[in-house]
Amino acid sequence: MVDNTKFIFSLNSINILNLKIMSLSDSVKACLSKYATFEGRSSRSEYWWFWLAVFILSYIPFIGIVVCLGCMIPLIAAGVRRLHDTDHCGWWLICPIYDIILLATDGDSGNNEYGIPTCD
Repeated sequence: MVDNTKFIFSLNSINILNLKIMSLSDSVKACLSKYATFEGRSSRSEYWWFWLAVFILSYIPFIGIVVCLGCMIPLIAAGVRRLHDTDHCGWWLICPIYDIILLATDGDSGNNEYGIPTCD
C-alpha cells in the first residue's frame, strides 16, 4: 500500500510539515462543504480532483447539466482558494492562460496573507 504522505522541508525554518495528498472523495467533500467560501487556501490535489470529478460527471446525460450548474460556484471558489495558495489574488482566475499556470504550480509552503498551508 502506498502512503500518500509528503514531507515538505522549509529552508528558512526548522519545521517539517507532514502533509497528506487528498483523495478524490475527500476533495469533493471539502469543496462542496466550502460551497461559496472564497477565503483561505486549497491544495493542488483538492482543486484538480474536484475539477476532474465535475468534468467527468458533466458528460452524463441529463445529470451533467445539473452537475455543471450546481458545481459552478464551488468550482470558482475552489479556484480562488487555489490561487490564494500560490499567494495570488483570486481575480487572476479571469485570465485564461496565466490562471492555468498558477493553478498547476506549487503553493507556498509557509504562511501567506491568505492563511496557513494546506495539504497537497
